[in-house]
Amino acid sequence: MSETRSENNQKPKDQENTSKTPKWVQVRLFPILIRVALILLLAGLSLVVGLMVGYGVIGDGSPQDALKKETWTHIIDLVTQDTE
Repeated sequence: MSETRSENNQKPKDQENTSKTPKWVQVRLFPILIRVALILLLAGLSLVVGLMVGYGVIGDGSPQDALKKETWTHIIDLVTQDTE
């Protein structure tokens, strides 16, 4: 029985020769690091646009105020204030 398995597992000579030749290789136009950087850049851009729309359109403030440091320190102060 082991003899039939070894015979079945052997590759014909035609298949051995074709496996050594390289097949079609795809070259990436954008390397992976550029893809990751682009995704992070688009995520940051969508965050900024979302902040401006939420603060300027949904809230009744100026969209440029959403990017100011004073606005965020005020928001943090409101959230972290003591309720005494």
